[in-house]
Amino acid sequence: MLKKTLATALVTLLPVMAAAESHSMAGDAEAGEKVFRKCKACHQVGEGAENKTGPALNGVVGRVIGGHEDFKYSKTLQEMGEAGDTWTPEHLDAFLKKPKDFAKGTKMAFAGLRKDEDRADVIAYLATFEE
Repeated sequence: MLKKTLATALVTLLPVMAAAESHSMAGDAEAGEKVFRKCKACHQVGEGAENKTGPALNGVVGRVIGGHEDFKYSKTLQEMGEAGDTWTPEHLDAFLKKPKDFAKGTKMAFAGLRKDEDRADVIAYLATFEE
């Protein structure tokens, strides 16, 4: 009886867990636009985006870290770019989770986005903007 109950619970939960994992990995650009409001104090995206306290983020997904022209990055981010590192979704996720852990010495004062889903959504949103 217990085995049957556990098996039923597992069969019921697996699709829910898979859907949650799938969402967190894929991200929702529309939801990311809302989460990005937290970033707008320092960053811009879209037509006419300019550097503010932080660089404009058009084309950031796939760009060389520290590689946006006309922005003075921290030494840490410059060195990462010089080493050939790019803003992959995985690097963006780690940076957005806790910037100072990803790049010690970064000038970014933002503490980070705790929720996996929020980070995935912001990355999906940023991916909609080309350089």
